[in-house]
Amino acid sequence: MAENSAIARRAAPVSKSPNTDLARLIEKSGASHKAIAFRVNELAARAGVACEYTHTSVANWCRRGMTPRWPTPKFLALALGERLGHPVTLRDLGMAAAETPDRDLGLDFPRNPADAVREATEFWSTVHRRDFLTGAFSVGAFATPTTRWLAVPADPAADHPGTVRVGRSDLGELAEAADEARRWDSKYGGGNWRASSVAACLRERAAPLLRGTFTDAVGRELFSTTSELSRLAGWTAFDTGQHDAAQRYFIQALRLARAGGDVQLGCYVLTTMAMQALMRGFHTEAIDMAEGAFERARGRATPRVLGFTKLIEARAHARARDSGAASAALAASEDLLSRAATESGDEPNWIDFFTHARLSADATEVFRDLRNPKASLAWEQRAAMPAGVFTRSVGMRLAIVATAHLQARDLDHGLELGHQSIDILARVNSTRALDYVRELTTALIAWRREAQVVEFIHRARTELSIAT
Repeated sequence: MAENSAIARRAAPVSKSPNTDLARLIEKSGASHKAIAFRVNELAARAGVACEYTHTSVANWCRRGMTPRWPTPKFLALALGERLGHPVTLRDLGMAAAETPDRDLGLDFPRNPADAVREATEFWSTVHRRDFLTGAFSVGAFATPTTRWLAVPADPAADHPGTVRVGRSDLGELAEAADEARRWDSKYGGGNWRASSVAACLRERAAPLLRGTFTDAVGRELFSTTSELSRLAGWTAFDTGQHDAAQRYFIQALRLARAGGDVQLGCYVLTTMAMQALMRGFHTEAIDMAEGAFERARGRATPRVLGFTKLIEARAHARARDSGAASAALAASEDLLSRAATESGDEPNWIDFFTHARLSADATEVFRDLRNPKASLAWEQRAAMPAGVFTRSVGMRLAIVATAHLQARDLDHGLELGHQSIDILARVNSTRALDYVRELTTALIAWRREAQVVEFIHRARTELSIAT
């Protein structure tokens, strides 16, 4: 950490030519140099890098062509991407030469199960010491894992000769850790200590077990449970803005689901990867991943699992502004969820959150993204979820509904719900949740001179540390 802090503070190399690419992007974003510097410092701090950039720093990057030391360009790209609503590359910034490539650890999807275990355990043992940076996400890294899982979603055998024998009590301990992490993540966000401790569980408990002795039956359950732990570790990283680490955890989770022969868990993991892709602005890739997961798991996954996959597909279509495809996928999701009551079979506990209330909450977001506030608000009436259990989701939904009210030109209701959202999210450690409030503040631009809007934006800035 200290080394990273020192690097970030060193004097940047100077170019004699202004960086017009960066200047144009900042102008297009509508953000001040001060706001950009604030957000860069904030993203750096979350990655453990100490920075104290100011508006003068940003001016130097634009007017004097100065390039900040690595890893600051990545934070700058993420900050501008948030403002512009689409991914920004280092080349877009005029800083392509600044990139320092990270090792590919955790991005591989080995064909051989033994190699897969080595890849996963090495990544888990190293990730807490390495600098997997905030916002360093490459959708292309999902291509090989997705292709290989779609080709072969289940390995033929899961037994392994090792040193320590793995028993049912070991599996129960891992399953209990996963259940606890899910509960705390839903209530307090991925940044709470219990949810984030799942990474330590992988490193200290799961990794030794994967090198142990187990039968095919025990091995399948071990791989599946460990896959879900890796998915949860990825989810908590994703929720707190550590997108590079999240991506690697997800890829390892998908590979372990294949090792366990658990096709419906693989479908769920690939759906989660699609969700990360769509939230990073890669809508087409997200649609392809969700459609592939659905088709590969059809007939091998329960209706509730398949319904959730269709729901994420609907969200990706909505972000791509394709109302017809979004509505069709949403209708398919609703139909599958209705069938779940009678055709659930042996339904896994990790999908129990997907209820009609959750579908309605996501449908509210789908139609907000499609700029259809009437439909969005109609779905919201059916989206009630207990705040004590799904604290983060309730806070995000309030911000989404507030934005829909603003789309309907109802400022008073928009601000009322916006304040309620801040009340809730101030207790949650989730960068992803704050993005929804940031979208709400962007929607308030048309009323930016109103006193009550100025007050709301000030509150969002001071209580949630949201740059405006």
